[in-house]
Amino acid sequence: MENDLKSQEKNSASRAALYIDGFNLYHAIDDLDEPFLKWSDYWKLGSIIIPRKSQKLVKVVYCTAYYPNDENKKRRHRSFINAQKVNNVTVIEGHYVHEDVECRGCGAKWKKPTEKQGDINVALHLIKDGYDDLYDCAYLLSSDSDQAATARIFRDSFSSKKLVTVAPPERNFSVHIERYASERLKLNKSHIEKCVMPPVVFKPGVTSSRRPKEYTPPDSWIHPDNRPN
Repeated sequence: MENDLKSQEKNSASRAALYIDGFNLYHAIDDLDEPFLKWSDYWKLGSIIIPRKSQKLVKVVYCTAYYPNDENKKRRHRSFINAQKVNNVTVIEGHYVHEDVECRGCGAKWKKPTEKQGDINVALHLIKDGYDDLYDCAYLLSSDSDQAATARIFRDSFSSKKLVTVAPPERNFSVHIERYASERLKLNKSHIEKCVMPPVVFKPGVTSSRRPKEYTPPDSWIHPDNRPN
């Protein structure tokens, strides 16, 4: 009986969780200049990047905020957030504030919208879930060096857990985060393509979400799941 229990423990998959700096990933995908890639399933992204033979994805946290004063952006973002929730992604919302900005050259002044709470929400949920022993391995998707403090606290707090630093497509790793991580992983366009969602995302008993027309793929594009081997 004791040997059976040890065998089960040895063969059981470790628990993995993915924490996403939403705007850091968004701007990286936006720079790929293919808008349909923005309509991507972040739970599927997590399931793709983990080693599925040895790990099981237990949570994906996506930290974001609605951009103010642009109803079209807000509409698209709302549809996207609803789709993530249908796919079991935990969405943590921050907010924007308008900060005073002055041009040093001409003295002109204006209000600049600045996103708040995104970085801290990523940090708080990653560390809290670690203390709650929700995962064995955390994946931190951000190239923002501000998250180096998160990585350092992680290393000092959880000697038995692993932290993997994940760089968005076409972005460099933060050397400051990497200093405290166990491993690193680089995303590319192919990862994102595999996660593109269907036009309507739904689950029985859960509110559905429809893809904004701005995120419609070109007619020539075929989802990787449907391409011939």
